[in-house]
Formats: sequence, C-alpha cells, structure tokens
Amino acid sequence: MHSLLTALATTPAPAPSPSLREGLSQDQVTPGLLGFLLTAFIVVLTALLIVDMVRRIRRVRYRAQVEEERAAAAESSVHGGAPQATGIQDSAGQPGTGPEANGEAGPGNR
Repeated sequence: MHSLLTALATTPAPAPSPSLREGLSQDQVTPGLLGFLLTAFIVVLTALLIVDMVRRIRRVRYRAQVEEERAAAAESSVHGGAPQATGIQDSAGQPGTGPEANGEAGPGNR
C-alpha cells in the first residue's frame, strides 16, 4: 500500500504527452514575436477605444445638461423671469397664486 501511494505521488497524472513531432521545433508551435505584437496591438487599440467612448459619453451628458439649463432659462423668461408664488401669501402678506389660493387641497388644507 505504501509503495502504491509513493508511486501515485511521484507519477504525474495524466502522463505528459510525448515531445513534439519530428521535424517541428518549439518556435513553430508558439505564437512567437508576431503573435505577441498582434496581441499587444489589440490591447492598445481596445484601451484607446474605451477612452474615446468615455469621452463621447461625457460630452453627450454635458450637452444634455446644458440643453436642460437653456430650456429652464427659456421657460423662466416666458413666465416673466420672476419666481412663481407657491404659498397662500407672499412675504408681504398678499394672497399668492398657488393651489391653496384657488381652493385646491394643498399641504395645509388637508
């Protein structure tokens, strides 16, 4: 039993395949320098594409934010540029134009 365990521990499993076929060298079955250069080129190209994609996404988000700000500014200029009253009375005690002033249920009228 002890010799069987020793034999199993020292014998690699599965057994290694025989060496290369006759007429082949290690250089003929590995990717070599050309394979390395092509792989490195693909990695660099992928990194550049990711950087470009991130830049384009950031630009689209920035343009959307600027467009929202322009729309908000245009809407506020249409309404006279003054902030809209949202309460029953403004700071001078005058009736406001909010939903509470129209008799609608607001936060204070429930």
